[in-house]
Amino acid sequence: MGSLYTDSEGYNADVERIREEEYPMLKDSLYLDHAGTTPYPKSLMDRFAHEMTTNLFGNPHSASASSQLSTQRIQDIRLRALQFFNADPADFDLVFVANATAGIKLVTDAMRCLPTGFDYAYHQASHTSLVGVREEATSSVCLHDRQMEDWLAGDCPFKEEEEEEEEERPILFAYPAQSNMDGRRFPLSWSSQVRQTQETKITRKTYTLLDAAALVSSSPLDLSNAQTAPDFVVLSFYKIFGFPDLGALIVRKESQHVFSSRRYFGGGTVDMVVCLKEQWHAPKDGFLHERLEDGTLPIHSIIALDVAMDVHARLFGTMKEVAGHTGFLARRLYWALKGLRHANGEEVCALYSPDPDSPQKEESGPVVAFNIRNAQGTWISLAEVEKLAMLKGIHIRTGGVCNPGGIASALGLAPWEMKQNFSSGFRCGTDNDIMGGKPTGIIRASLGAMSTVADVDRFVGFVDEFYREDTSPLSLPVSSSPDCSDSKLQPPPLQNIPQLFVKSIIVYPIKSCAGFPVPPGIDWEVRPEGLAWDREWCLVHRGSGQALSQKRYPKMALLRPNLDFTRGELQVSYAGDIPPSAAAGLPSSISVPLSKNPKMFVPTTRPGSGMAMSSRVCGEEITAQSYASAQINDFFSTVLGVPCVLARFPPGGQGKGMTRHAKAHLQRHQQQASQPQSQPRPAVSASAKPKKPSKQPAMMPGAFPSSAETEVGVGAVETPPSPPDSDTEQQRSRSRSATRICTEEESQGQGPKPRRILLSNESPILAITTTSVDALNESIAALNPPSSAKAKGPVSVSDAVFRANLILAPMSSTISFPMSSTTSSTTSELNPYEEDTWSFIHILNSSSCSSSSAGNKFQMLGSCRRCHMVCIDQSTGEKSSGGEPFVTLTKTRRFEGKVFFGVHMGLAEEEGEGEGEGEGEEGDVGSGRRRVVRVRVGDVVIPRV
Repeated sequence: MGSLYTDSEGYNADVERIREEEYPMLKDSLYLDHAGTTPYPKSLMDRFAHEMTTNLFGNPHSASASSQLSTQRIQDIRLRALQFFNADPADFDLVFVANATAGIKLVTDAMRCLPTGFDYAYHQASHTSLVGVREEATSSVCLHDRQMEDWLAGDCPFKEEEEEEEEERPILFAYPAQSNMDGRRFPLSWSSQVRQTQETKITRKTYTLLDAAALVSSSPLDLSNAQTAPDFVVLSFYKIFGFPDLGALIVRKESQHVFSSRRYFGGGTVDMVVCLKEQWHAPKDGFLHERLEDGTLPIHSIIALDVAMDVHARLFGTMKEVAGHTGFLARRLYWALKGLRHANGEEVCALYSPDPDSPQKEESGPVVAFNIRNAQGTWISLAEVEKLAMLKGIHIRTGGVCNPGGIASALGLAPWEMKQNFSSGFRCGTDNDIMGGKPTGIIRASLGAMSTVADVDRFVGFVDEFYREDTSPLSLPVSSSPDCSDSKLQPPPLQNIPQLFVKSIIVYPIKSCAGFPVPPGIDWEVRPEGLAWDREWCLVHRGSGQALSQKRYPKMALLRPNLDFTRGELQVSYAGDIPPSAAAGLPSSISVPLSKNPKMFVPTTRPGSGMAMSSRVCGEEITAQSYASAQINDFFSTVLGVPCVLARFPPGGQGKGMTRHAKAHLQRHQQQASQPQSQPRPAVSASAKPKKPSKQPAMMPGAFPSSAETEVGVGAVETPPSPPDSDTEQQRSRSRSATRICTEEESQGQGPKPRRILLSNESPILAITTTSVDALNESIAALNPPSSAKAKGPVSVSDAVFRANLILAPMSSTISFPMSSTTSSTTSELNPYEEDTWSFIHILNSSSCSSSSAGNKFQMLGSCRRCHMVCIDQSTGEKSSGGEPFVTLTKTRRFEGKVFFGVHMGLAEEEGEGEGEGEGEEGDVGSGRRRVVRVRVGDVVIPRV
């Protein structure tokens, strides 16, 4: 087989000249995902449009002039595509397919139809599409490099059996020419070496399948020697040219007999088919591609391929020149990332791609795979990196990148660890990217023909700015307080108690839409699931069943709800602009009853199937009740421009898919942020890694004695109606005389029971403080000075972007409330982010508390992890151009690679308190006797640790 050109011809500076004209879509963007697909040039699309408008291309399965034109062009382009890889049409045939995976499936389909079946060996760096072939094989094995060396030395991975069938069963060996994960390249000589080993030491016929998709995107592939070439080569043209979406299977003609056993046939692949009385057909006996290209070919995509090869050669020259250009950039990127160091000397990036200048001369493509650590060695969340990169206009790939073997090898993940991660909730595409102290994926930056030095430098600057720590962070001291695990023991009282009140209460009836501010003077019920009427509804995509989110549809912020208890309706209006053509006949608002009317909903099972109609919220499958009204659903679909339906996830729902539980939990920076009261709290770097937590609970400022009482004047109480009873409430009402009994898990201290939530992401209630919002705005101003070239004036964010249920603010004047006679506490100002240290808060409802009441107790459930949704202006539905406040949060509020702001909370479970006693549902917080809890704007808030 011919050589692979990997020598660097140097940087092609002409690319910088053509970028603006040929790739306008890259303006203000940094595209580093060429291993996925590369962008297409403007001149390619212009020439393709010209081809389509000046020629008439018909279906090639005809004799018309337009059909014959298509046939002729396809034949010419097929030959040109073979020549692109130096493949002689006398020795090879090219079959057009959708992509490389489709080519793999075509080979697999042929192999499994062999009378004896086949055994399958694949390299551990194989793409998932190659790994999946094993399910069709009689037996399979995954090989690492050492096992490959053994095989080439004559030690077959499949032990020879005595049965004749075993001796006749062929072996299919598949491997990538270049790893799509880390860019490592594998010897193209393996194909010929395996073939030689078969001829001299192993009697079983062995075929090779080469996945060249990653390689050919930036390097030449030389198939000039048919004797050493792989039997089958698969690739995707869009990885080379950006367009069209087309792939190819290149078959060595000496191995095309494998497809003779293939049973399926489609239109255009047979000369005769008999259906009546007899079942018989005659396949075409000409070229192999005539028998494998089922149905009508993608004519226009093949025409586009011809144009793409012309334009690519004009812009970038040969693939050898592209390889030199991308190789230069890859080395620059590799060494720049490797050179980043924290102030303490630790490396910022853990690199997995081969050293481009290693003594072993290990070949690699223009791909750099890595992960990021903070100064203490803690892994940075992949999801957080991608969120920030998205805001900065950077396009990269994170996660497992469809390479399970490569990921497991690079990250040291044993099979049992991967299975354990799966059992713990890890799924492809989820944010669970660090589990068991190890990352579950990588960050991949890949370069292409139109990449530039500026691209590389900008990306390195991004990593340097946000992830390199240039000062040594302080460690938080751990308290040595006595064990207070017994709930009856109270922590020492705070010497300084912040004066707080509830500034605002907001409920969000429809998930991800605007909030409804509770008016002052209104008592609002708090249930175990959260605030009454909060996130009971959602908008569900008609096709995917996925609940819509502002992250993808920011205009949802302009859907303004109103809870009209007089009319018993949820009313929704749209505050944005609607095109006149779409606005015709559209009502200005819609309304749905707050009560449950079964006639309003479509059946919860599919007609005739008995299967529940499911939706997905935050990756969880739920069974929501969709509204049947076309007027309601058309309203939302029209204003958002996406086909969707309104659905309700009622608190009274039962059964699978009708129960969700909170995922919020205390973060390590919260668990270890305490210290003895005699010591002042130090300033802490946002990325500081706390010391190992103490086995004893931490004692922190903010505690308040349980006997705290307050006397606040009781005014007129106006209480809105509550939603229908939840499962928890219904269960309680079944047995008024039952006594709550601790479960065995509780008595053994195995952790809290799950909390029920409706459609919120993580917890029943989300709270923020105005002090922390003010501090964040000060940080934004400090990091974006007016003198900055990028600054466009003062930047500040509203507390609305955090979509909190409760906004807590410090008192502007002193409010007196009784203290325990044994306590001599004093009041103090609230420090920014002090809410992270609270364990509980008491909210003293001004309409119901008395001198004997300590108020309503809420448990703090942990800090709220943030995403780029905080960058959406809730008044306009527009994303901030500078990525604020997420960019500043990343620099100031990142702990263990994740960004936090605000705190989750929920009702604390109190035994024997209040009214409404009864037996609760097993396994849910909120079971047992509980009095009705209400809050109102202006209520006093007392934090506790």
